[in-house]
Amino acid sequence: MVSSFKPRKRKPGAGRKPNSVPTQAIRLPAPLVHHLLDLKKRGELESFYPGKMGKIFAGTAGVSLRIPLFESRVQAGFPSPGDDYSEGTLDLNDYLIPHKATTFFVRVTGESMTGAGIFPGDMLIVDRSLNPSDGKVVIAVLNGEMTVKRLKNNKDSLLLCSENDRYPDIKVTPEDEFSTWGVVTNVIHSLS
Repeated sequence: MVSSFKPRKRKPGAGRKPNSVPTQAIRLPAPLVHHLLDLKKRGELESFYPGKMGKIFAGTAGVSLRIPLFESRVQAGFPSPGDDYSEGTLDLNDYLIPHKATTFFVRVTGESMTGAGIFPGDMLIVDRSLNPSDGKVVIAVLNGEMTVKRLKNNKDSLLLCSENDRYPDIKVTPEDEFSTWGVVTNVIHSLS
């Protein structure tokens, strides 16, 4: 008997998406699934990425806090007389986070990005809606490890570049599991 097996055509949009991380199906009791989805919908469920990256928490609705913004500029050179005229107010949420639904914060460890003004203990503001294009500082996941690096996209290779000569650049190979989680838009650096 001759087999009539024919391989199926791949459906458009099927399969793992480019630059995605592997997933794993798990079995849960049906009542627990409903409960977990409800917690996620309310923003009370923390999500995490396995490995050494730590937890990523779901955002919650923030409170607007408007702080006075003064019209006069502050001299970093010779002092100039100041005035007390307030230009208006500034809400840091609006100023630093234009895409609230796709933004997260992550704290830095390590010194590979000090040349870009990113130091251990700094808080990075990361926007997942921005295109991780050449030259941008990105949060990347390489073989299960989260890192912050400058993305260099050469015609024949992809590099994750450090901004400190003591740390080598990393060439991403086809064998690597690689994805970007977002583009770093701002750095919060405490002076104390």
